[in-house]
Amino acid sequence: MNAGVSLFWRQKKAVAGLVIILTLCLMALFAPVLAPGDPSERVGRSHQPPTVEHVFGTTKMGRDVFSQFVWGARPSLAVGFATGLAITALGTIVGLVAGYFGGRTDATLDLATNAVLVIPNIPLLILLASFAGTVGPMAIMAIIALTSWPWGARMTRSQTMALRQREFVVAARMVGEPHWRVIFVEILPNLVPLIGINVVGSIIYAIVAQTTLEYLGFGDPLRVTWGTMLYNAQNSSAIIVGAWWDIAVPAAGIALVGLGLALINFTFDEIANPQLRSGPALSRWLRLTRLRRRELEAAR
Repeated sequence: MNAGVSLFWRQKKAVAGLVIILTLCLMALFAPVLAPGDPSERVGRSHQPPTVEHVFGTTKMGRDVFSQFVWGARPSLAVGFATGLAITALGTIVGLVAGYFGGRTDATLDLATNAVLVIPNIPLLILLASFAGTVGPMAIMAIIALTSWPWGARMTRSQTMALRQREFVVAARMVGEPHWRVIFVEILPNLVPLIGINVVGSIIYAIVAQTTLEYLGFGDPLRVTWGTMLYNAQNSSAIIVGAWWDIAVPAAGIALVGLGLALINFTFDEIANPQLRSGPALSRWLRLTRLRRRELEAAR
């Protein structure tokens, strides 16, 4: 595990991804300092281009896009990270229990996993939203979490079934260690890279799902989020009238979150699968190729 942590911090893409995510999180945390005042307040002309006073321009209603972007990061990131952690927790627990105990426990949990796996998340969210009128952040979190955990559960189950046959796990069971200790002390630490991949993927999915619902008009119109910003920009025909900043700013925020998490995810993939670590090997091969070429030229 220590080797994995060391490898993580040696990867430039992992550090770059963390810098992007931490910057956005700090921006959301210090929203009252960066953009004081009400983000829904009219402060300028309709669709005013970016200026020194309004660095990201204004919306059709004359609201400051920068202020809305900063404040909108709070619910968007909060829902994404909270839902991603909930999905990972559910999937990890189900996968660990099913893979470790096997038998009827595994069969029952596998049946439940397959049943939930066929439920289409986004259509279900849209269906519920159409009945409720709007869907709040807590409802979005609950529905996504309760319908998205099977993928992580399947991966965790397969790895747990492989690990329970390893010598250190068999030895722990033979000396009478309780099941909870074998699961959480012997098996769980070896699943950290896999859990990291699940967390990152779940966060990305949750943010995209929330944004999709709000863009379609099922979110709370009184809350400022990146999704409602896109919804309002689409309703005001921002692209048609040339107000590109109204859509580009929230879209860039979502893209930056995806980029940062993807960079981190690449590193988790390399930790979980060492065969993917082609970067250092490729660099050494290129250096050797250049060195041999120079030797051949010198010999001539």
